[in-house]
Amino acid sequence: MVFRLTGEGHNGGMASARVLFQGDSITDCGRDRNDPLSLGFGYAALAAAQAFANEPALDIEFMNRGIGGHRVYDLEARWSEDCIDLRPDVVSILIGINDTWRRYDSNVVSPINEFKDSLQRICERVTNELQAHLVLMEPFVLPVPADREQWREDLDPRIQAVRAVARDLGATLVPLDGIFAAAACDQPPAFWTPDGVHPSLPGHALIAKAVLEAMGL
Repeated sequence: MVFRLTGEGHNGGMASARVLFQGDSITDCGRDRNDPLSLGFGYAALAAAQAFANEPALDIEFMNRGIGGHRVYDLEARWSEDCIDLRPDVVSILIGINDTWRRYDSNVVSPINEFKDSLQRICERVTNELQAHLVLMEPFVLPVPADREQWREDLDPRIQAVRAVARDLGATLVPLDGIFAAAACDQPPAFWTPDGVHPSLPGHALIAKAVLEAMGL
């Protein structure tokens, strides 16, 4: 489902609408934790810049609260402070790759049912407490290096969980896993993400383009 962000918000701040980007290091991307308006150097900044380039008079405030290394449980633990209290009108979430990664580098398993339940809870808070629009982005991985391919057995069920939550709550789904897979047919996977997970600048641009299209900006 694609929606149109009108700029008519309820956050009570200076802007008419507030967009919050949430997630792990892909979202974080070097943001200044001491500056609440810092967007970092990745897709969040690119999306905001392009939105204003498209519509210079856009009355929207973009915010980034991604934190590198976080799994869905970490997101849930800080959800009141880093989402609900900010009163966003749109919440975009990209989470899940660290829930997979920790299985392979630390033998820390994030069971799929627990992952889905945690994601469902934070998303329900968005819709119930904020009545905000929810954008869920699929976690993704490309085979760089080649051993990332085995991550599929763990990541694919998480992608299905994200899709299920999006369906249940009527959220907008951004199919990033498919978007990156298609892009890797045009340029080698390392062009888009040197380690299979963290995007290059073109990779961040892919995400920014997709999320803006999902918001109708």
